[in-house]
Amino acid sequence: MKQSRLIIYPARLIVLSCILFLFNAMRRTDNFSSARDEFVSNVSSFNIPYTRLSYKDNLQLIAGNDTLQKELAFFTAIKEKLSKVNPNTLTAAQRMDYEIMQYQDALNLERIKLEQRWNAGKPAVVGDEGLYNLPIGKELYAYYLKKWIGDEVTPQQIFDFGLQQIKRAQDGINNIRRQLNMDEKTFYEHLNASSFYVTSETAIYDSFAQTKKIVLQNLDKLFLHYEIPEARISKGAIRALVQTPGYYSSDTFYFNLFDKPYCTRQFAWLFIHEGIPGHHLQVSLERSMKKSPVQQLFRYSGYAEGWGAYAEEYGKELGAYKNIYDEMGKWEWDIVRSVRLPLDVGINYLGWTNEQALAFWKKNIVNQDAIAMREIERVRRWPCQVACYKYGAAKFIEWRDRLQKKEGARFDIRQYHDLILKSAGLPFFMIEKKINSYKPVS
Repeated sequence: MKQSRLIIYPARLIVLSCILFLFNAMRRTDNFSSARDEFVSNVSSFNIPYTRLSYKDNLQLIAGNDTLQKELAFFTAIKEKLSKVNPNTLTAAQRMDYEIMQYQDALNLERIKLEQRWNAGKPAVVGDEGLYNLPIGKELYAYYLKKWIGDEVTPQQIFDFGLQQIKRAQDGINNIRRQLNMDEKTFYEHLNASSFYVTSETAIYDSFAQTKKIVLQNLDKLFLHYEIPEARISKGAIRALVQTPGYYSSDTFYFNLFDKPYCTRQFAWLFIHEGIPGHHLQVSLERSMKKSPVQQLFRYSGYAEGWGAYAEEYGKELGAYKNIYDEMGKWEWDIVRSVRLPLDVGINYLGWTNEQALAFWKKNIVNQDAIAMREIERVRRWPCQVACYKYGAAKFIEWRDRLQKKEGARFDIRQYHDLILKSAGLPFFMIEKKINSYKPVS
């Protein structure tokens, strides 16, 4: 009997230990579920304003100190509760919410402390000179940069990244110029020829419709098949958006034709960016995705605008870049986006004057002086937003190249694009985790 009891006792101990482990795991999961519900409820009830384009709008929307103190107490408490959660006990879906909550909690704590400092020393009037000239303007810029992009970046990193992208765009333009066997002066005189400009609304519509037809015929080379609404094409009617060649809204790509002729070199890249496989495909798929209540609270512009800019890289494969001028149109806008990166940091973080900004523009961009001051004023009024396009696109290129090198012949660009498109609503560090653990579908 003694021996029998000695044999059974360890077995009972093991069973009890397993039960205790499971009980504690369930309790930790329940603790997370409670924290998640509290997070969703309170973030929704606080009604924290989304980040506007204009820094003046953002500063005017800063809440009073009583509200900020309540927010601070809440996000501090959530940080403490999340620190007690063992993420290894969570399901995959819970783990995603947990990481988003941690990321957003840290971002909001940074925001609140900056807003409290702003309230303590804000000027009577907020001028139009830019963030740099305001109290804690540099600190606000560094925060807005992370907020807009959806990643941990510094102003210096964005400045250096911009210089790299300028070199890339200049190389692309010079490659086209060499193919045409023209010197710089002749090249840009040729690009300014009237034959590249049209004023007929019907002709412009037909050109975009033809681009759409060609893209749809080649889409399966790069993407899986998705059931999405038709991408409509229409002339824009919002004069406030006259400075942009086109935009996307409500399943429709709008081209802007107001007071100036339309450049034919914009037909291909612009439809790809705003329509298919750019924003229309991205937005349509995101709209059909089932997101958790935590994911529904946040949007990441670096992902959205980055995807549009990334899509432009495939103009040749999609058949839209039918000739060298279609490709040139892509590079003409790429160089603008690239130059805006150092301009944004220079004006809002380093305190560049308009004269310094204009000199930088003219040093790096040829043939686009007419829009220089428009773009300089844009980054002065709307700090950080311009970084979304190039930063996001570069991330998607970096991850694609990394996977292609890792997978070799097994790499399928369609599966990669599917992974990225189905990662909408996630900050970049979480998408990168998915990339690092990616396994191709056999």
